Amino acid sequence: MNTEVARVEVAASRRWVVKVGSALLTDDGRGLDSAIIAQLVNQLADLRQRGCEVVLVSSGAVAAGIVRLGWPRRPASLHDLQAAAAVGQSILIQSYETAFRQHGIATAQILLGHDDIIARDRYLNARATLTTLLRLGVVPIVNENDTVVTDEIRFGDNDTLAALVANLIDADALLLLTDQQGLYEQDPRQNPQARLVPCCEVHDPSLDAMAGEGGALGRGGMVTKLRAARLAARSGTETLIASGRLTDVVALAASGAGIGTWLRTGKQPQNARKQWLAGMVRIAGSLELDDGAVRVLREAGRSLLPVGVRAVQGGFRRGDMVSCHGPDGREVARGLVNYSIEEARRIIGQPSAAIAGLLGYQGDEELIHRDNLVLL
Repeated sequence: MNTEVARVEVAASRRWVVKVGSALLTDDGRGLDSAIIAQLVNQLADLRQRGCEVVLVSSGAVAAGIVRLGWPRRPASLHDLQAAAAVGQSILIQSYETAFRQHGIATAQILLGHDDIIARDRYLNARATLTTLLRLGVVPIVNENDTVVTDEIRFGDNDTLAALVANLIDADALLLLTDQQGLYEQDPRQNPQARLVPCCEVHDPSLDAMAGEGGALGRGGMVTKLRAARLAARSGTETLIASGRLTDVVALAASGAGIGTWLRTGKQPQNARKQWLAGMVRIAGSLELDDGAVRVLREAGRSLLPVGVRAVQGGFRRGDMVSCHGPDGREVARGLVNYSIEEARRIIGQPSAAIAGLLGYQGDEELIHRDNLVLL
């Protein structure tokens, strides 16, 4: 494959999730490196100047806390790790805020837990918050909520979290910055002659034998990066694994240069996300649409508004998957609903402008947003 030509597809990406690991930010454990953070932020600011949207998923809170507390090594106790995260998170976000302020860019701290992604109502809330911040020109800085998370419900690493964030916001590209050049056919620390994999289909089974384990500071080795790439591919996101120590790595990646490893999805983003949505949850209820709503969904690809719904059935809550039927009873679509059935009953058949008066608060103007809707 001619990867330079093929990466025109990557260069066309406009919504990026960039993940950076602890080893890079803390200079292999010696506290947060302000120079490295400034260099990274300069690159992300340049990416913004190109008209791209950026979400930063950053490790480093626990590592920064460990150094601030004067501990010689990463503790094993969950409570000690949570304490380190609590100390280090404020240091980490302050460092980013200071660096982004030099470019006139506002930042927002987003701490996510397992339930924020898995619970469907929280999924919609997290998605809405992130997309709103992007619309406002803010750079969200995402980390796992290590202060309160438990081993049983943690993501386990920020590579996985970054992939799930890519799913949340329909990212075009996921850039995983690490201390390696990319994915090698063999472990380069054991075999200096190991060859870099420049490009491969993300679901190629031969990749599993190539991935290795992570180091002492980070939990995310190549095994987790491969898993993350496959998660990101559910919503059509292309994944790049590259060295965060490479000069101008973000600009090179975004320009389509042949650096690191590109794990291709092989699917169109819209199709991939729709397939994921169609299979992710059980059907919790149904909506009966009028002819106009059916026509708008099929021909214009728009969101489903309350005014086009005649009746609702089931026991669905916000974030549940519901089935949409036309007047003839035939199923035309499925989607994640923005309101519970009790709320939906009060607003169906009404214009979106009436929602605030009917419910007592201004919710989403769509009953189902088009990004969360699958036509059948």
